[in-house]
Amino acid sequence: MTFTHAKTFYFASHFIPPVKRKACYAVYAFCRYVDDIVDVAMERGDVTREDAVRLVEQWRSEVGRLYETDASAPFSEESKVSRAVLRAWEDTLERYHIPRHLPEELIEGVLMDTTITRFDTFDALREYCYKVASTVGLMTSEIFQYSSNDAIPYAIDLGIAMQLTNIIRDVKEDAVRGRIYLPKEELDRFGVSEDEVLHHQWSDRFRSLIHFQVERADRYYDSANKGIPYLDADSRLTVQLMSTNYRKILRVVEGMDYRIFQRRASTSFAQKLASIPTAWLAVRRM
Repeated sequence: MTFTHAKTFYFASHFIPPVKRKACYAVYAFCRYVDDIVDVAMERGDVTREDAVRLVEQWRSEVGRLYETDASAPFSEESKVSRAVLRAWEDTLERYHIPRHLPEELIEGVLMDTTITRFDTFDALREYCYKVASTVGLMTSEIFQYSSNDAIPYAIDLGIAMQLTNIIRDVKEDAVRGRIYLPKEELDRFGVSEDEVLHHQWSDRFRSLIHFQVERADRYYDSANKGIPYLDADSRLTVQLMSTNYRKILRVVEGMDYRIFQRRASTSFAQKLASIPTAWLAVRRM
């Protein structure tokens, strides 16, 4: 699942010890599975919105049971994929302390997509980014391990930076689904209407809006990178690579003159590979 859907993460994961790598894959698989219940299933029309919520709540119950004293009881009859993900998650919880509220908050964030298609303010968007992305950073931080709780705010910032990057990259795809994640107050500030976004109408005003979004994401990356020295030495390069390579998407957006309706901004495997020396040197200086 990680290789198929999170190639930047999968690439960076090869620089951590195997036991940490497998635990990170379990975290990603958990996140991907619950996200797919809402996004993929609903887009294919396999289930209604109400059914998707019910399935997510059932998944919440299954995961929550792993934190209970009766976690040894057999899982309910689900698909082979869900059983495999739960077994991997169970193994991860035996090895690492991942507070229960983190997967709970991630599930809350995924459920937001069943009812919310707009955000009025950045504060509201930031809360969403925390729940669907920063929680992942906090869970994996427990696997990477860290020397001080001072690392926590930086892990949160990296999640927000990466989710903001996703939002910038996916404006067109989200618009096709009737979703606009750019805050309404910022659309108004730059004079961009919802119709312009929904109909993929590029303009100088839209360029300024996306330039503003890119600058903000960059600030979150700058903050997040300050937390990498707190991580165990065997995990720093992986996190630095994740930050470096995801941030490169912003540079691709800039290279496109912010014309994100033309094509989806992405980086190649060669570009990811080329980032290793720079990331390694940055880690060596920590």
